Amino acid sequence: MTHLKIGDLAPDFTLPKNGGGVVSLSEHRGKKVVLYFYPQDDTQTCTLQAIDFTGKAEAFRTAGATVIGVSPDSVKKHDKFCAKHKLGITLGADEDRKVIDAYDVWHQKKTFGITYMGVVRSTFLIDAEGRIAGVWDNVRLKNHVDTVLEAAKAL
Repeated sequence: MTHLKIGDLAPDFTLPKNGGGVVSLSEHRGKKVVLYFYPQDDTQTCTLQAIDFTGKAEAFRTAGATVIGVSPDSVKKHDKFCAKHKLGITLGADEDRKVIDAYDVWHQKKTFGITYMGVVRSTFLIDAEGRIAGVWDNVRLKNHVDTVLEAAKAL
C-alpha cells in the first residue's frame, strides 16, 4: 500500500450502504466527494463527527460535494446509528476493509497504553475527475468539518 496524496487518482469502490443499496465513487464522477473514514459507529467522537457532517450536509451539497462516511461496521449497525442520531449522510459498510486498505487508513494505534490495529480518522476531498484534492490524516474533530467545507467550496 502507498499513502495517497493530492493529485493521485482516488481508488474506486462500491460498498453496501445505510438504507439499502450500494454507494460507488464512480457514480459521483463529475461531482466533488468528501470521503471520510472513521473507526466505529456510535462512539463519542465518531458520533459527533457524523452529526457535524449531517448538520453541514446542505452546505456541502450547495458546494457541489457529496459526503460519504466509511467504517468497518455493518449496514445493520449503520442503520441503527443513523436512526438513533438522525443522520442524513451516506455511510458505506467496509466490513472486509478493502476500501480502508486501498486508502491506507488501517494502522497501528495506541490508546491508554494498549496497542491495536484500527481505522485512523481521515478525510479525502475528491475532485470531479476522481483525483485527490485534499487529505486530512489523524483528524481532530474541532473545526474539521468547517475546514473540509471551505476546501470543497474553493475546489
